[in-house]
Amino acid sequence: MMISPDGRPPAAPAPATLRVAALQMVSTPRVDENLRAAAALIDEAVAQGAELLALPEYFAIMGMTDADKLRLRESDGSGPIQDFLAASAREHAVWLIGGSLPLLAGSPDKVLNSALVYDPQGRRVARYDKIHLFGFQQGSERYDESTTIEAGRQPAAFQTPFGRVGLSICYDLRFPELYRAIGVTDLLVVPAAFTETTGRAHWEILLRARAIENQCYVLAVAQGGRHENGRETHGNSMLIDPWGTILDRKQKGPGIVIGDLARNRLDEVRASLPALAHRVM
Repeated sequence: MMISPDGRPPAAPAPATLRVAALQMVSTPRVDENLRAAAALIDEAVAQGAELLALPEYFAIMGMTDADKLRLRESDGSGPIQDFLAASAREHAVWLIGGSLPLLAGSPDKVLNSALVYDPQGRRVARYDKIHLFGFQQGSERYDESTTIEAGRQPAAFQTPFGRVGLSICYDLRFPELYRAIGVTDLLVVPAAFTETTGRAHWEILLRARAIENQCYVLAVAQGGRHENGRETHGNSMLIDPWGTILDRKQKGPGIVIGDLARNRLDEVRASLPALAHRVM
């Protein structure tokens, strides 16, 4: 084995590719049922060679009312949903991103909407609490996440052998300044439960814009269908390359979006159009 001048073995070279998967769901009000559905999708994606997998926002609970998630919130570091994520990552030796789950907040009548990341040993390596809270009203369709969710404060990213991965959740997608605050990344992961109304109008164009302006891959993993509470989510999970090209997508229903991130593609785009180096603010 070659030894470096400081006496340590040289670092292993970064892998040239990373196979990633977005696991689209149509979650129900029943946590156990949702975790079984997630486990089946994880098994399927791993069988196809996925090394980093992401679940959608609210993957474990899409309640009949917004208050349902208050009953099921977990303490940070303890609870059946977190145990499921850690065990799944460890069992399959993959990176696993739990799109969002309800954690205890500072306010007793609210939750934190949190994405948790586990490494292939099942260790939690990152947590992101959703910063931007969705508010929308059009006719009889109305949403106000601030009534039950406490906003997060800090951007978050984590490191894999392939590269740096930034985290965001759903409505965050509309705020490009968040992604600038995260810094240079090789992959942005966007778990979401976009409504059909707003998703049909804006989802794809916003995702492609984030990929283009940050010159990175984007893995968008969505809820996609009609839920028991009457809500219709847009779906259209996709993997986008740094030039804004869609590599794979799943329009509606449960299923998998899968593809390979390539280091040479990132380098090629950034070298031919060095926009990241040209930033002045």
